[in-house]
Amino acid sequence: MEGVTIIGDSQFVIRKRFIIAGTAGHIDHGKTSLVKALTGMDTDRLKEEKERGITIELGFAHLELTDGVRVGIVDVPGHERFVRTMVAGVAGIDLVMFVIAADEGIMPQTREHLEICRLLGVKQGIVLLTKQDLVDREWLKLVTEEVREYLSGSFLHGAPIIPFSSRTGEGLPALRRELGRLAGETPPREPSGPFRLPVDRSFTLPGFGAVVTGTLRSGVIRVGDSVELLPSGKTGRVRGIQLHGKRKEEGVAGQRVAVNLQGIDHHEIRRGETVTSPGTFRTTRTVDIRLELLPSARSLRHRGMVQFLSGTAESSAQVIFPHRDSLRPGESAPAQLRLRTPLCLLPGDPFVLRSHSPAATMGGGRLLDPAPARGRRVSEEALELLAALDGGDADTKIRLLVRESRLSGISAEKITLRSGCGNTVMEAALGRLLSRGEVVRGVKDPGIFLTREAFRSLEDELMAALTSFLTDNPLRDGMGKEELKGKIPKRSDPRFFGALLASLVREGRLLLQRELVKPGTAVPPHLSGVGSGGGDAVEAELRQGGVEPPTLKELSQRLMTPEKQLREQLARLTREGQAIRVTGDLYYAPEPLLRLRGQLQLYLEERGEITPAEFRDLSGLSRKFMIPLLEYFDSIKLTIRIGDIRRLRKG
Repeated sequence: MEGVTIIGDSQFVIRKRFIIAGTAGHIDHGKTSLVKALTGMDTDRLKEEKERGITIELGFAHLELTDGVRVGIVDVPGHERFVRTMVAGVAGIDLVMFVIAADEGIMPQTREHLEICRLLGVKQGIVLLTKQDLVDREWLKLVTEEVREYLSGSFLHGAPIIPFSSRTGEGLPALRRELGRLAGETPPREPSGPFRLPVDRSFTLPGFGAVVTGTLRSGVIRVGDSVELLPSGKTGRVRGIQLHGKRKEEGVAGQRVAVNLQGIDHHEIRRGETVTSPGTFRTTRTVDIRLELLPSARSLRHRGMVQFLSGTAESSAQVIFPHRDSLRPGESAPAQLRLRTPLCLLPGDPFVLRSHSPAATMGGGRLLDPAPARGRRVSEEALELLAALDGGDADTKIRLLVRESRLSGISAEKITLRSGCGNTVMEAALGRLLSRGEVVRGVKDPGIFLTREAFRSLEDELMAALTSFLTDNPLRDGMGKEELKGKIPKRSDPRFFGALLASLVREGRLLLQRELVKPGTAVPPHLSGVGSGGGDAVEAELRQGGVEPPTLKELSQRLMTPEKQLREQLARLTREGQAIRVTGDLYYAPEPLLRLRGQLQLYLEERGEITPAEFRDLSGLSRKFMIPLLEYFDSIKLTIRIGDIRRLRKG
């Protein structure tokens, strides 16, 4: 991250760049000695670390190079028992100092640490052949070639390989030069948005209280800011900030900071919690992910249990595959994780999965959606949304998120949380979707959105509610506005009522007299013919289609009628019992749908359960109709879905 300092009254500006470097490599390959030679700081601070001569906890140091480059350094343990600590240290670094001892070469944790760095999204680094003073030139040359060949094709392919000795200082100037060069090539992190500080260490100082350290992932944190700890929910205030041992008024994304917190006891803070602005983020127990299984791992079965590591946080988790029974080594697929511990996670966060027994790194990937819809069925729509979140443009992500909300609608805050788009990008995308008429927003609350199709469906619901009310109350000529508002489906949001009412009045379908709502006295142009048999052709098409009727788009093409007009005709036919709506764009004539229902019910009474493939054989339908029908029978509570099978609902 770049910072600017102005000295005195002159215009002389010193530009400073902050980067975070982390060590990685096998145990006893000289990571801590390397950091001490580079910075003069011993990162092994625990008594046990001194006695055993190994790093157990994360260690921290800092270094100021020439040209105003400041480097924060995270030293990680190399022992296989402390891989979870290693993952916490690598999270958030800009580059890795990958350590391989010249006298031993590539070892088990060398391989595991390289895979972990790749899975966590590390893109660049420097390779250090430490302990080079213990080997002769020929051996050093052989090890260098072995390492270069091993790194070929990895993110460290072509990275500088520097022979290094912490005892003699050999390689130290070259290391400092490379750190400076890579710092110049590292893009600054985006400081916009709310601050998010994953905690990798907490302690207390006499007279100051609780102190937490970590790498600021986003935003700016300032002295005096109110803060919230997630997932614990503890709140406090920033009393002080230090950067590389110096007091600062603020910390910026990309910097390693120590934050003195007031109002929170040190014992209430654990590694893995996140310091953020109160009410900004939510914790989650269910996340959608893109998962890659390492070629060296064992197959991972549907509903298998794993250890989930992301940033400094960790939790046991169950893996759910939406459309497969397992994932084989080397494969990649979308999946869902159900976490035992609630965590603060955002789209794009990298993660690592490890097996419980034996403890080993299995794979990892990126978070796609930290708040997927509850009870979402495995459908083409769900997989389309996952694909968009995995790599689609902002317009597609947001359009599909709004579509998934159906009649409930979705808020701008939730779109930001689930899409991973910043506020500026999100607002621009929503502007385009609104201008094209694909999305509608609330009136009194313009921060909530529906698709145009869902909006039309809600209009039909209100019209049907008014018609039903007047039928039951023939002496009334209208319905109270607040009473009609109460007829919005429970699964929707009443904040859309103002926009719905305004639209229906504008189209002439309703009249508004103060607080009384009446049916429109004139038929709007786009509904001409609807009340006088205009739906006869539509009904005929549905009857002729039988068990595979035309969709709304196909009806529009066949009858050369705008979809908007057809929706009104279909809504009327549905109210009159001459059509049944299965999905948003698929309607059936009652007779063929009842025949299918009878076939399915008889089959289930005789055999107990049915799979999608068996329903296809029973009905002779293609997937285009088969899946929506199965979901329709679930929705009317004829059947209940259990995994990939369906059974009759009791009662």
